Amino acid sequence: MHTAVMTTSAWSPLRKSLFRDRWIASIVSNIGGWMEDTAGAWLMTSLTTSPLLVALMQTAATLPMLLLGLPGGATADIFDRRRLLMFWQVWMLVAALMLSGLIFAGKITPWSLLALTFVLNLGAAMNGPAWQAIVPELVPRSELMAAIALNSAGFNIARAVGPAIAGLILVAANAGVVFLINALSFVGVIIILYRWQRQPLYESALPAERVLGSMRAGIRYVRFSPALQAVLIRAGVLTSCTSALLALLPLVAQQDLRQGAGGYGLLLGCFGLGAIVGAILLPQVRQHLTADGVVIAGTLVFAVATLILAFIHNVPLVLLALLAAGIAWTSMTSSLNITVQLAVPAWVQARALGTYQMVFQGGSAIGSIVWGAAAEHWGMRSALFVAAIGLVGGTFTARRYRLLSGKLDLGPALRRAEPLVVIELQPEQGPVLVTLEYCIDPDKAEEFIAAIHALRVVRLRDGAIRWGIFHDTSQPNRYLETFIVESWVDHLRQYERFTVADREMREKVFAFHQGDEAPIISHMIYAHQSQEARA
Repeated sequence: MHTAVMTTSAWSPLRKSLFRDRWIASIVSNIGGWMEDTAGAWLMTSLTTSPLLVALMQTAATLPMLLLGLPGGATADIFDRRRLLMFWQVWMLVAALMLSGLIFAGKITPWSLLALTFVLNLGAAMNGPAWQAIVPELVPRSELMAAIALNSAGFNIARAVGPAIAGLILVAANAGVVFLINALSFVGVIIILYRWQRQPLYESALPAERVLGSMRAGIRYVRFSPALQAVLIRAGVLTSCTSALLALLPLVAQQDLRQGAGGYGLLLGCFGLGAIVGAILLPQVRQHLTADGVVIAGTLVFAVATLILAFIHNVPLVLLALLAAGIAWTSMTSSLNITVQLAVPAWVQARALGTYQMVFQGGSAIGSIVWGAAAEHWGMRSALFVAAIGLVGGTFTARRYRLLSGKLDLGPALRRAEPLVVIELQPEQGPVLVTLEYCIDPDKAEEFIAAIHALRVVRLRDGAIRWGIFHDTSQPNRYLETFIVESWVDHLRQYERFTVADREMREKVFAFHQGDEAPIISHMIYAHQSQEARA
């Protein structure tokens, strides 16, 4: 893998026509999205003088992301992602057209603006996990890091350009034109998705999961995946503190730096430029630093930039600090995003990305509220100072929650033979009790127990609701592993979800077994009492 990274440039994913077309269309669509955010906020201020309604525009834009990350990921792992993406792109197209039509007709009200903004961003929230999860289908694994960094760069290009274009249009026309342009920006994405001949990395031969069941499976995976937990904890700690800089930047520009709207735009532009530079440099940085090293270094740089905003009111120096913060921001967030995708197999990837989206958005939203309240009560300098200290302190989480290096092979293992069944079973019939009988040398019992407890995580992560290892009191060399799965189809899914890394872990356990034959495996279905017998 190291060799693959060494030969990958920051631009190599753009050689793939499908990724390049998707990337360009995404930038255009994101520019439209940032234009819409800017125009919507401006329009609300012209419709009402209520601070609450103005503030609710931000809530309408971010709340769907916070609430629907996991459902969005669950649907993206169940249904065909190409069709799902087309559906949500059309959803957002229609919402943007409705907004534009109401404005041109003079029928827009504060509440209709809020409602349609929420509807539009509901589509964005459901679209997000699937949109990110298709990246590994478009580029080789060796180019995944560069592809994710390019996506971050494209997003920041849009963030820098979109508000400026919206401002120019609002001067020359009205918000209806902006919303119409945003609607048209979805058309290019829809065309590319329509032409895409998708080849999924993972296809199940079993009946599709239900949405609630898929969500439970995603939560269970997070619960029993230390590698994924590490990313989520690090992301939550990071975003809750980095949010102070962006949340308080308008006040810093206005009150400390004595800048108007143009000066604030310049500050945001420097941050966006830094984010683009960070995306370009990230592949080279990753040659010398692990994901942990990149995130720690980026966190410290961001902390220094936050301190500069707190105590130094020199515009050129602040611009340099924001440039550095932008580089650090893309380096950190891209590394975390890459690690999420390296930490999970294909079957649960969108759910993992959706959960990451929820944590990321939740950390940013909660952090913005906390630092805004802190600035109001203690002053901006104190709030920014405490946030910087929080970033430095947060680096200590790296000692306990280390990011995955990407060495695990999470590709599907060779399909094992399914259990022999001589009675008729329905897919939802269960629960299922699975037992494995081991014969273990007593001198190696402690090593065996340690190895099988590592395998326990795999059983529970992939579908088991209960697991145990038992030692026979009458035969010291006999051990019995048991686990229970809710239904027969859920147990069959365990076979599909088994990865190469899982197989290596199981083979390590099986190596302790004595005898010429493999451990004896039994599959038992719960014997329900018939209705006639109950009557």
